[in-house]
Amino acid sequence: QLQASGGGLVQSGGSLRLSCATSGFILNYHGIGWFRQAPGKEREGVSYISSSGGSTYYGDSVKGRFIISRDNVKKTLYLQMNSLKPEDTAVYYCAAVRGDLYGSTWTRTGEYTYWGQGTLVTVSS
Repeated sequence: QLQASGGGLVQSGGSLRLSCATSGFILNYHGIGWFRQAPGKEREGVSYISSSGGSTYYGDSVKGRFIISRDNVKKTLYLQMNSLKPEDTAVYYCAAVRGDLYGSTWTRTGEYTYWGQGTLVTVSS
């Protein structure tokens, strides 16, 4: 299971840190992706971190503003979101895949086995 938290209302330019607590599977064997879905839009890949934490990927719209990290001891993933914009408003989801993904495959929702329930981030202008 994955449990995302940390969402809320923030002003444009502000920061939030999302957390994704995991249980029921061996986190060390899984890559983790963060996705988001805004109303009326498709779910899009935000960021991905490999099972070891040695590789990270970011969507073009968040590069330089978001930072993904993981703590395998605490079985928790994080998404530090800085310089938030109104267009970042969405429900954010974390998802797990057995093994690692490479190149652009991390953006494909079908690659992931486990999904969290989502946490809402609202950025006001």
